[in-house]
Amino acid sequence: MAYASDIRTAQRGLMDRVNAVTKAFAEAREQRRVYTRTLNELRALNSRELADLGISAAQIPFIAREAAYGSK
Repeated sequence: MAYASDIRTAQRGLMDRVNAVTKAFAEAREQRRVYTRTLNELRALNSRELADLGISAAQIPFIAREAAYGSK
């Protein structure tokens, strides 16, 4: 009796791992850019503008973090 299988195991080579690390790094860098941009934009607002938006100055880092990394 012969047994045949065309199930292949995926062997990740070095380049696949390098590409995965590079992609993860690029995604993390973009998230950090969104965080920094949001933080700077909100910090540029005066207290009246923040009040109009319903935001206190203490909430700014939390809002920027949520904008960049999502709610966890």
